Amino acid sequence: MKLVMVLMLAALPLYCYAGSGCQLLEDVVEHTIDPEVSVDEYTEYLDPYIHSDETKEAVEEFKQCFLSQSNETLANVRVMVHAIYDSVYCAPF
Repeated sequence: MKLVMVLMLAALPLYCYAGSGCQLLEDVVEHTIDPEVSVDEYTEYLDPYIHSDETKEAVEEFKQCFLSQSNETLANVRVMVHAIYDSVYCAPF
């Protein structure tokens, strides 16, 4: 499951075609990592992009995975995300 989370976070910059220049991407990642955001709040925030019950279930499970992590792990995810944003591969964007 951790591999799925890493792959989804790694795919987000590619989907948005931006490093840290995509505010939507940054907001979604921050809502994903933030332990203060509940599953219901997260699902509501992403509601415009959820078009099926299967997608809603996947979004809820994805957020729950992050809620199950320690604060140290969440801090490490933030570091990883910022490393991706600051990488030479995202610099042109």
